[in-house]
Amino acid sequence: MTTDRRTPSCSRRKFLSLAVASAAVAGVRPLFAAQNSAARDPLLLSQNPVIVRARESGLEVLKPTPAELEAGLTLHRQSLVFDAYGFAPRAALDAPRMTAAIEAGASDVEMQDLREDLSMTQATVDPAEHAEFVEAMQCSGVTAIFQNAGEEGQDPLRLMKRLARFTYLTDRMRGVLMRATVPADIETAQRAGQHCLYLTGNGVPLPATWISVEEELGYVRLFYQLGVRMMHVTYNRRNLLGDGCAETANGGLSDFGRAAIAEMNRVGVIVDVAHSGWKTSLEAAQTSQKPMVASHTVCAGLRDHIRAKPDEVIKAICDTGGLIGICWIPTFLGGSGDIAALLDHIDYAVKRFGVDHVAIGTDVAHSSQHAGKANQAIPKQPHYRRRYEALWPDGALGGHWPRSASLGWTNWPLVTVGLVQRGYKEEEIRKILGQNMLRVCRAQTNAELTNE
Repeated sequence: MTTDRRTPSCSRRKFLSLAVASAAVAGVRPLFAAQNSAARDPLLLSQNPVIVRARESGLEVLKPTPAELEAGLTLHRQSLVFDAYGFAPRAALDAPRMTAAIEAGASDVEMQDLREDLSMTQATVDPAEHAEFVEAMQCSGVTAIFQNAGEEGQDPLRLMKRLARFTYLTDRMRGVLMRATVPADIETAQRAGQHCLYLTGNGVPLPATWISVEEELGYVRLFYQLGVRMMHVTYNRRNLLGDGCAETANGGLSDFGRAAIAEMNRVGVIVDVAHSGWKTSLEAAQTSQKPMVASHTVCAGLRDHIRAKPDEVIKAICDTGGLIGICWIPTFLGGSGDIAALLDHIDYAVKRFGVDHVAIGTDVAHSSQHAGKANQAIPKQPHYRRRYEALWPDGALGGHWPRSASLGWTNWPLVTVGLVQRGYKEEEIRKILGQNMLRVCRAQTNAELTNE
């Protein structure tokens, strides 16, 4: 599936002209003719410094020829692109509001809630952040994001916070962003040139009253009615369903976990084991009667990491009719930790498990160009409790790598360019970009909603 990607050496100045080629950029001769679609691509035209840095870093790694760039960008804009697990663009924080909360003595929990609320919803009220949100979505070419809409855990009220914020975001950004609840909504958004969020929770909601199995799992259907279409079985650590990937015990799926998967299958919620331990993931795949996923993971055959999945587990997931989504976290990818490493993991999965079972779940977000300035204006909190993540192993949440900028979320079109370079056919690329995830969503759709 790969091809020889070596190219003649060229100076940095000559190469970067490829990234900014546009008649609108004064003093730069356009690389493409005016009728060439790549010359007018939003990613190449953007002057947003965050997007420019990601774009230049990605192009430096890939070094595409003009023909490869044109073919990849054109195909990307024609395709339905579905991030199998990610985040809508994040806004800069409102520094005065953050400062006022700190000075008023807000607790750690209050500050965390305010930080999330502002980063997730500020685009609805701040014109600059609204423009940034729209530009990031346009540059990415992403139609749908399987949006992280539930803070990690199983408490229904805790899970509901992000769910509320992204429901609010889609309500307030109509015409730009819609909330999809069935696969047909995603196709409608693509035809309309809009974007949409398909919602996932980061845990199975449990009231913890333990009256009966049925009562305890009743919130699965409730959250389905609220729009959640995928749920994590575990999140890194052990819970009552099974062991997470950060548990050294690797104890597998519990009996209650099997009951939860059966209920998710019944209701129409996709089972996601991205953060589950290897044995839990394997046993979940052996239990699920519908296609399931590891929505944002990597291949342990290339990178031995707690967030990776070994071949045996990936095969079991694929045998359900499901897929794995390759994430964009440099630490998880290993190797060069850049866009080339991402493509290596896609190649590995496609060769071993088939192109029908591979997607891309970034697990990253675009952050506003205004975020740095806003953060500098916020005073440090005098006291801050260590969060639960302190128990996780080093590297569980990622880290900084020299060429990590090439994995900026807006670089989705360059991933397509990279797939073109590596010899994938158009139909195969469309599957990886979104059609595979859409297929799994269709297979999971509740019988109540089949009359789309």
